[in-house]
Amino acid sequence: MNTNASSRYDAVIVGGGHNGLVAAAYLARAGRRVVVLERLPQVGGAAVSARAFPGVDARLSRYSYLVSLLPRKVVRELGLRLELRRRRIASYSPAERDGKPVGLLVDAADPDRTRESFRALTGTDREWEAWRRFYGTTGQVARRVFPTLTEPLPSRAELRRRVGDDAAWEALFERPLGETIERTFADDLVRGVVLTDGLIGTLTHAHDPSLLQNRCFLYHVIGNGTGDWDVPVGGMGAVTDALAEAALAAGAELRTGCEVTAIATDGLGDAEVTYRHEGGESVAVGRKALVNAAPATLARLLGEEPGPAPEGSQLKVNMVLRRLPRLRDAAVDPRDAFAGTFHIAEGYRQLETAHAEADAGRLPSAPPSEIYCHTLTDTSILGPGALRRGLHTLTLFGLHMPARLFADPSAKERALAASLAQLDEVLAEPIADCLATDADGRPCVEAKSPLDLEREVGLPGGHIFHQDLSFPFADGDVGGGAAHWGVATAYPNVLLCGAGAIRGGGVSGIPGHNAAHAVLEDLTR
Repeated sequence: MNTNASSRYDAVIVGGGHNGLVAAAYLARAGRRVVVLERLPQVGGAAVSARAFPGVDARLSRYSYLVSLLPRKVVRELGLRLELRRRRIASYSPAERDGKPVGLLVDAADPDRTRESFRALTGTDREWEAWRRFYGTTGQVARRVFPTLTEPLPSRAELRRRVGDDAAWEALFERPLGETIERTFADDLVRGVVLTDGLIGTLTHAHDPSLLQNRCFLYHVIGNGTGDWDVPVGGMGAVTDALAEAALAAGAELRTGCEVTAIATDGLGDAEVTYRHEGGESVAVGRKALVNAAPATLARLLGEEPGPAPEGSQLKVNMVLRRLPRLRDAAVDPRDAFAGTFHIAEGYRQLETAHAEADAGRLPSAPPSEIYCHTLTDTSILGPGALRRGLHTLTLFGLHMPARLFADPSAKERALAASLAQLDEVLAEPIADCLATDADGRPCVEAKSPLDLEREVGLPGGHIFHQDLSFPFADGDVGGGAAHWGVATAYPNVLLCGAGAIRGGGVSGIPGHNAAHAVLEDLTR
């Protein structure tokens, strides 16, 4: 074991995912000595790009894929060289009415076109007007709540005062989301499209009394005060590259191939972080240890009981296509339908049925999922040959796919087949006919279950938020120190800087920002 003066730091950051890089950049820019220890051969965690298929020059966002919650404040303060491009089409949701294929197209740039689509689907303007009022309210809440995510943690009462709308607070923070959806909308498909934002990566339902669906929904509609989900130009790897560049330029050390195996501390002095690497085992000593890993992982590193295991609930499918498929709804151009979020089997009743089946340990009979095509917004992820061939990438994110379903080794293939079958239901041709093939002649399609995410990027149970999301406020006395920023643990010198912190989840950099500010406040004192 190797410990010496050169291994002493102001902060040792465990995990080189995007939040760890944000924390490192802020601390190093403030003149602090920082090291990031990452188990994998590269930094980025789930925010990476990869050429997933041999001989196909397409850099897919293999795990996370869109950006909404990364504050412009963080981009500006760290000087990130990063472009996030807005999708013109928000969503398309195919359906069948009176035996005919129809769909709901939400065009973010053309309200009149969206209104006409609502009218064609429902026969009146009622749902369109309800949609406008509802998202007008969530937009107002977003503009008031989002700035608080990079400020000291407010109390429940303080955040309620910031929101300044008792009806909106009651609907989004106090009562199950399903009550508001059912009171506001009449159409089953419209209800389902709204509910999906409360289900991403989360096994819950519209009337869950724990309000897990409300917490998930909130984080999906408040990003940068707009709720827009933007395409990172160059793929998710471009986000990691920009953050790593900022951290290195500020003087942080980034060490890959370093697996942290233990953290030792009495909470008062330094924290000793033991890690394995190619040359053996070493210890990095930090005045603070910032852990960009799940709370369950932190407990294991401390030698403590981790408690109930987190459970992720999603199926991620990456595809490369020779061409976009034709739709049964011939009135909609596939280039519009796939540019935004393409909802599959996500009617309100379908979502509730799928949840009941998954919660009972069964693969949903009609798996709900969402698809989008990165290359319709940004072709820079394609090499010259792939661009000339007109290839497209397609990302499918399946809902109500908890880790428990994948204990059987055959489950992933069955889940993939069932999900693609639901997609085929709304296409005029099988998706299999549109898939590109790799250098070995195999179709370009891969699936990642929660168990794959646990094995490949270290997410316990494949939980993309590290643990169930929390509301962005403190229920009791906020207190000082790290608790003041929502990143505290039981040890004053060990902080969470990942998605498991209060105000964590998603690709945001917010926990990294908040942990860094907590450290700087404490070290300055």
